Amino acid sequence: MEWIRLKARLLEAGSVRLSGEPIDRYVSRSAAGPSAGTSGSLFFSTGARRVRVCIDEASPIEVVHRGGGEADLFIDGERVRGRLEPAALHCPRQAYITVSASCIFHCRYCPVPGLPGRRKEIAGIARMVESVADRVDAIAITSGVASSIEEEEAYVLDVVKALLPFSLPIGVSIYPGPETPARLHALGVAEVKFNIETATPALFSEMCPGLSWEAVWEALRQSVPLFGRGRVYSNVIVGLGETDEDLERVIEGLAGIGVIPILRPLTPAASLAGRPRPSADRMLRLYDIHERILRQAGLDPGRALTMCAACTGCDLVPGRDA
Repeated sequence: MEWIRLKARLLEAGSVRLSGEPIDRYVSRSAAGPSAGTSGSLFFSTGARRVRVCIDEASPIEVVHRGGGEADLFIDGERVRGRLEPAALHCPRQAYITVSASCIFHCRYCPVPGLPGRRKEIAGIARMVESVADRVDAIAITSGVASSIEEEEAYVLDVVKALLPFSLPIGVSIYPGPETPARLHALGVAEVKFNIETATPALFSEMCPGLSWEAVWEALRQSVPLFGRGRVYSNVIVGLGETDEDLERVIEGLAGIGVIPILRPLTPAASLAGRPRPSADRMLRLYDIHERILRQAGLDPGRALTMCAACTGCDLVPGRDA
């Protein structure tokens, strides 16, 4: 099966069941995002391409671990040979760390506010990175908002300062305040990701009460002259009720200012637990639109150093999944 179609099908299903040899060292668990609080996930790879799927014993798709990371994927009557990649911290080849696994905001697709999350101590974060420093190429930092946007930013800035001695590219994705891009750039952060989350402002108001779509756009506009075209990213969730035309417009808008959109298929969770995942056919249609717009804008996710565009596990990524 062609890789891009296989990955789209796996993203549509969202999960696999496991059999074969013990698999614990290949299972990753999230403290943030829509998969927080689940039974874990794994990364299945063929060649340089990878996909991240959750573990669910009711899934129609099976992964058989043959041992030593070698694995077979059985999907739609086909067998695909590949391997399981161990996550360094959250994903392969990166120390991807959630600073505050709690949030005062209640975005409808996110389970984090309902989980007993805690904030990691800065010294503990440094120890985490040190423990995997010999097998990572980058550091990625994300966070909820534990008490306020301003206080979270200040704490994350202190985290970044503590991680600079590792001399690795650092990417940061937090909800931005007015000075966030400039402050992160002044510290030497390599890339930033500020998430507009939805394809339209009306959907943002519905999905993320209390937060500002325009404030995120303003942070993105400020970031491109600082970090450079193609070093600024923004997640856009697919499956919240938007049309393909809505997504095409927002991809064009982001690419037009030098930002690389990350099209993130909805993981049904929190108050959207009953929503369906986007279909493989829809994700493939959007991939074609996404690839065309990025190419025309001269933006290449294949150059990403950190965070989601460098990992590629959860999304179809032009320049990496072709």
